[in-house]
Amino acid sequence: MTPMNTDERPFVLIWEVTQACELACEHCRADATPNRHPDELTTAEGKALLDDVRRFGDGQLVVLSGGDPLAREDTVEFVEYGTDIGLRMTVTPSGTRSLSTDAVHALADAGVKQLAVSLDGATPESHDSFRGEAGSFEETVRAARDAREAGVPLQVNTTVCSQTVDDLPAVRDLVDELGAVLWSVFFLVPVGRGRVLDPISPERAEDVMAFLDEVAREAEFGVKTTEAPHFRRVRAQRADESGGPQRRGGITAGDGFAFVSHTGDVYPSGFLPEAAGNVREASVVDVYRNSELFESLREKDDLLGKCGACEFRHVCGGSRSRAYAATGDPMASDPLCSYVPEGYDGPLPDRQAPPADD
Repeated sequence: MTPMNTDERPFVLIWEVTQACELACEHCRADATPNRHPDELTTAEGKALLDDVRRFGDGQLVVLSGGDPLAREDTVEFVEYGTDIGLRMTVTPSGTRSLSTDAVHALADAGVKQLAVSLDGATPESHDSFRGEAGSFEETVRAARDAREAGVPLQVNTTVCSQTVDDLPAVRDLVDELGAVLWSVFFLVPVGRGRVLDPISPERAEDVMAFLDEVAREAEFGVKTTEAPHFRRVRAQRADESGGPQRRGGITAGDGFAFVSHTGDVYPSGFLPEAAGNVREASVVDVYRNSELFESLREKDDLLGKCGACEFRHVCGGSRSRAYAATGDPMASDPLCSYVPEGYDGPLPDRQAPPADD
């Protein structure tokens, strides 16, 4: 496959169609509430956004997220419209009553290419506690099985923090049992309600990534990380040691990734809430390609601290979102990474001061 030029287009564009959601998840980036925001993009504005996204090129991947995207009655319409104009449309619904069997089949009929559900524990007790809603686990597992019956490829998302990390091996088994094609493992960024959760230590993160590397080598499903691009560094190091293949990994905020909020603001990531424009006033394509913020995030040689000195900076690049959350500077070092480049004697992320309170 020809490598994608991420200066020109993202691997994935996420559109947060709403922040409304029945759940009260402890890690929620969006601080979701049960009610829709009155200034959400309208149906017509949403379709205009998808028309604009089509300018990125054939087969652009679009993820409809939230909140709970099924809290909007026009989400299935967006999937059908996007599919008709040549986009690859996927959806990340919440594990609530909105994700009914009928809803799954409606998404399938509209042409959805993949359905992503979240499982943050391998039992009803652990998952429902984290998600803040009794019955969420059962709804999610039932919807996952509905997707398989409808012929829709399934992705499972899992958050890694101190509360969930011990359950990862059991969640891995559940991902396999459900027949998922991809396990997306998200390493907590302290934004939204996630500020009150405890992240794992950098040393524990290394252990988790070594575990995920083993899973990726053995499992029938794929494995990717979100906001932990140093998984690619870990995989490259372990491949060197074993003589195995080195695989290119995923994306980082603003480099292969773009996020459109429910009110149209364009961010490098939903976890890096610094807007570079708004789709009501500018083209998302132009913002992604030409805004100062997005362009700077693609300059790996301009990274600061040990990320800037790291020989893996073009393979990894660190989580720009976590750097921003920790320091207020998206170009700073990622505090979750324990790796120190040989010969580096500059400041380390654990000595980076957090941004001052307003």
